[in-house]
Amino acid sequence: MKAVILAGGLGMRLRPFTEVIPKPLLPIGEKAILEIQIERLKQHGFSEIFLATNYKAEYIERFFGNGSRFGVELTISKEEKPLGTVGPLTLLKDQLTKPFLVMNGDILTLANFQEFYRFALEKSKLLTIAIKKEITPFSFGNIFFEDDYVTGIEEKPDLVTYILAGIYVMNPDIFDLLPYNEYFNMDELITTMIEKKIPVAKYEIKKYWLDIGRIKDYEKAQTIYNRHFKDTNNHE
Repeated sequence: MKAVILAGGLGMRLRPFTEVIPKPLLPIGEKAILEIQIERLKQHGFSEIFLATNYKAEYIERFFGNGSRFGVELTISKEEKPLGTVGPLTLLKDQLTKPFLVMNGDILTLANFQEFYRFALEKSKLLTIAIKKEITPFSFGNIFFEDDYVTGIEEKPDLVTYILAGIYVMNPDIFDLLPYNEYFNMDELITTMIEKKIPVAKYEIKKYWLDIGRIKDYEKAQTIYNRHFKDTNNHE
């Protein structure tokens, strides 16, 4: 099975760390973020992995080489210009001829990638997106009213939303919807598909998930490394 990790972001919200090191190579405990991702993908049967790079791509290439020390076949793809969160895939079109998994290079999760992949194959759609429930405590009571009179109160309700988890399974026919070598984002792709009435399947991740987009997230990743990711094989 094949997977693509999108590892070309600038990591602006993680400066000053990313001024020296590309975000996917930032250390979490004893390993780089990308290293943890590759190990987990391999554990779930993904033996051919593509790294879509841009910012400080040479650092990533020197660190991983051909992937042999991780037991996978690794290919580095380099953008010549920023291509967003979907555009980089078009550079790999000729190599992605079967359904493939895509994930952002700043995600740590205990999700079962193989289970997600099989779910997507069963749905047989162009795109299956992973989603994650986020529960945010609300600090104020919610007042309900009609005209000038209060009809009810809900004390400090939790806000429940479902977010894009940054992991996808795509069918190669998806490339018919993607402009080649042009800046194109995932939200644009999903919006285009909805407008064209092309079904988009969803898969809910219920296991641990963390997006390392900000300094506080990076700090959190350091605290949870030993519990969830130090020994990749023992935390399913």
